[in-house]
Amino acid sequence: MNQVWHGHAIGRTAVLAGCVSLVLGVTGAGVGVAQAGSARDLAREVLAAGDGWAAEGTGTTGGSAADDAHVYTVSTWAEFKAALAEGGTAPRIIKVKGMIDAVSEGCDALAAEGYDFQRYLADYDPAVWGHDTPVSGEQEDLRAASAANQDKMIKANVPANTTIVGVGRDSGIRGGSLQIKAVDNVILRNLTIEAPVDCFPQWDPTDDNKTGAWNSEYDGVVVYGSTHVWIDHNTLTDGRYPDSALPEYFGKVYQQHDGLVDVVRGGNFVTVSWNSFNDHDKTMLIGNSDSAGSTDTGKLKVTLHHNRFEGIVERAPRVRFGQVDSYNNHFVVTGGQKFGYVFGIGASSRLHATDNAFTLASGVSTGKVLKKWSEAPLTAENNYVNGKRTDLIAVHNAEIPAETLQSGAGWTPTLRTKVDHPRAVPGIVDHRAGAGRIC
Repeated sequence: MNQVWHGHAIGRTAVLAGCVSLVLGVTGAGVGVAQAGSARDLAREVLAAGDGWAAEGTGTTGGSAADDAHVYTVSTWAEFKAALAEGGTAPRIIKVKGMIDAVSEGCDALAAEGYDFQRYLADYDPAVWGHDTPVSGEQEDLRAASAANQDKMIKANVPANTTIVGVGRDSGIRGGSLQIKAVDNVILRNLTIEAPVDCFPQWDPTDDNKTGAWNSEYDGVVVYGSTHVWIDHNTLTDGRYPDSALPEYFGKVYQQHDGLVDVVRGGNFVTVSWNSFNDHDKTMLIGNSDSAGSTDTGKLKVTLHHNRFEGIVERAPRVRFGQVDSYNNHFVVTGGQKFGYVFGIGASSRLHATDNAFTLASGVSTGKVLKKWSEAPLTAENNYVNGKRTDLIAVHNAEIPAETLQSGAGWTPTLRTKVDHPRAVPGIVDHRAGAGRIC
């Protein structure tokens, strides 16, 4: 199997004056930050009262109450998974030191014996296999076995009452998938998360109106049936493996990425704040099926504020069922990039999107900021496009009358802290969102 990816460097914008550099210690019970002459313990911080849906009810404290025996500093993927598994249900703090790699030995090390990607391509070439039936046979079985090896390797189950925090400016996880599944009270902060690369995508010849498509697995962070989750000041990106570097086979992009952060299957009370989402396609899914009403109705309550999205193709987020509050985010669409939409309006969703800023390159249609998938009303007020207040729903309906959207989500968010003026949002968010920029 010969699959090669070429990396690229990711630049870092200068930090706004007044935000101190993070100099985080790795000894003792906490992580210290030098600020204004006093120590700041980032690992012990909790979500502020009223800061989004994750502040509802009991709030979100993560592992802030951990005793010294349950504070771990890790620098390898094996150490990280061991720290997650130890200590039962006791509160824990895990400090990630440096960039740790979930697939440090490469994809070939995960391949089942006998799997041959070139043989796979030959066996399932549409000229040979056609487009009428899903692939099957020896190479597909071996691909599935290889995928199972990767699944076991890169998924890390995060227990309840846990804080995971990056040490300093350049710490985080490459190629791992954080599974926050059926637990309560989790905090992720100050991490650079490079999206998992699916080593073994499956070819589905029947997909895309029987023209075929490559389908990949693995999200960077999955909130599945969990409650009270705070995801703050992280940088999430495709990193070394951008979609632009992916090859095509059978005339379709060999897709190796799924989502960056997905909230699904009854996930609830989540705040996503001050993160930087860069260069990714399927960014954020809130609700993953129109048929999941039995688990998702009345849940999927998520707040997104002061996040920066740049180079994002779609799903920022796409919403089903949830009462999602999106405010003070900055969405940047650059010239020449592939762009689908920002907000996806899905089944029974109730999106409340106000006070956001959009910087759209020349020629990018404002009407495409919204995308209608299902009949569901939304509130979209006081949003600014290129510095000008814009009625996103009215523009969308005028430009795309076949997808007319209804105004009025039917609820008003109360769990908000400071709401900045949308004209000020680019300057504030661009300098303060992402890992290494906690003020």
